[in-house]
Amino acid sequence: MTTILRSDDLTCPSCVAGLEKILKGIDGVETATVHFTSGRIEVRHDVSRVGADALIRAVGQAGYRARPSNL
Repeated sequence: MTTILRSDDLTCPSCVAGLEKILKGIDGVETATVHFTSGRIEVRHDVSRVGADALIRAVGQAGYRARPSNL
């Protein structure tokens, strides 16, 4: 499954790299792509191992706010 999140807190390209690394390190996450200019976060993951709420919490623990996106 692919979950799309949005964050308006990303302030620099290194934020993107750090956040991608954190998300990719979560058990069950296959890929994570963070788009700096749009704040779009795409995470492909196994929903039986990690859900959207856990992804949002991980983004929050990294110091950013994320919310589900319908785009």
